[in-house]
Amino acid sequence: MQPEIRDRGPERACNTNLVRVQKDLSGDSKVKKYQDLIVGRPGFFALLKYELVNLVCLGLPGVLGLVLRRALYPGLLKKCGKNVVFGRNVVLRSPSHIEIGDNVIIDDNCLIDAKGFGDSGIVIGSGSFVGRNSILSCKNGRIVLGKNVNIGFNCEIYSGSLVTLEDDCMMAAYSYLIGGDHDAEDVQEAVNKQGGTSYGIRMQQGSWVGAGVKVLDGITIGQHAIVGAGAVVTRDVDAYMIAAGIPAKPIKKRNTDQGPPCAGSTPREVS
Repeated sequence: MQPEIRDRGPERACNTNLVRVQKDLSGDSKVKKYQDLIVGRPGFFALLKYELVNLVCLGLPGVLGLVLRRALYPGLLKKCGKNVVFGRNVVLRSPSHIEIGDNVIIDDNCLIDAKGFGDSGIVIGSGSFVGRNSILSCKNGRIVLGKNVNIGFNCEIYSGSLVTLEDDCMMAAYSYLIGGDHDAEDVQEAVNKQGGTSYGIRMQQGSWVGAGVKVLDGITIGQHAIVGAGAVVTRDVDAYMIAAGIPAKPIKKRNTDQGPPCAGSTPREVS
């Protein structure tokens, strides 16, 4: 099932057909619901394989757990590179829609949920890190992490269309990328019965959001931009800009006179 796309100017489009998967499966048996929502593949053997792998090593502590997950989890995934570390209680939902590059670390208690149809799924690029208790979740959307992306502890990325973090992006602890929203146009109807919309989110190369930042749907954060801790981002942030506050506003521009910005560069005031 391909989502209907409505134009919103030359740079963004809105997915207006977010599938309420649970409702669509309301008439199915409990086993089929579980298989469609969690396993992501039809067939008894796919279900058996998923259950056995999780039974054997999902919560197994210590080195033995790490070794068994490294050996067995790739068999569930669409693609898995070399030297991938899966921490304890890492839950993979619809793993056949998940691709992981080389030298990736997914820390304890993470949820990687790629449920959906068609081209939906999650890609985690080589050298990336997903911190403890973090959630990457799709609902008929895509999440694409580039190379060397760092996701801090207790973060959440949700996508109803496309959320992209380009190479070398960082999210500090407790930050959220909210790549979708409820449709509340009909005031006579409960919000939870009206479906949703999604324009997606893009963090360009080298950008960084601080602890506790919330980035709303439809936002682009430019390359090497920084969003200060606790901000709520409701408008695009330009490249090399430092933004902060609720709602986030530009404060300073990072010094680009000496070439690419670095941690020790001195910001200059926005004119």
